[in-house]
Amino acid sequence: MSDEAANVRTLKDAYKIWIDSKGERFDQWIAIIADKFKFGSLAEGRHGASYLTSYDSRDALEHYFAGIKVDWAMVAFEAEHFVAQGDRVVMLGRCCWRHKRTGKVVDSPKTDSWRFAGGKVVEFYEYYDTAQLRDAMA
Repeated sequence: MSDEAANVRTLKDAYKIWIDSKGERFDQWIAIIADKFKFGSLAEGRHGASYLTSYDSRDALEHYFAGIKVDWAMVAFEAEHFVAQGDRVVMLGRCCWRHKRTGKVVDSPKTDSWRFAGGKVVEFYEYYDTAQLRDAMA
């Protein structure tokens, strides 16, 4: 199996756990991430979601998942397409989350960009509709 295929398989397995657990489990993400890596989120910590920001270590990333677990309930998540080239894999999909305090729903296209080195994730950036995020948290 090529590195590209192995990286896609790693992500497909991790997304399956994430989707099946409705976003309650995140140990699969922690397991595939290198000790040092770059993590970013399009919201950049705005709109009252300070955990949707940048991180540079696996340990710090637990703040991201803890914030999601406190504020959001997954309604649906689809990891539809995986495009791999070299050390990069891009997931194209859709996500739908309900804000626990307001009850408002965010239903957005979702793109995740992953970069691998030595079989571990060294870079991640997520893209989604931040206007819906802002409105749902208000």
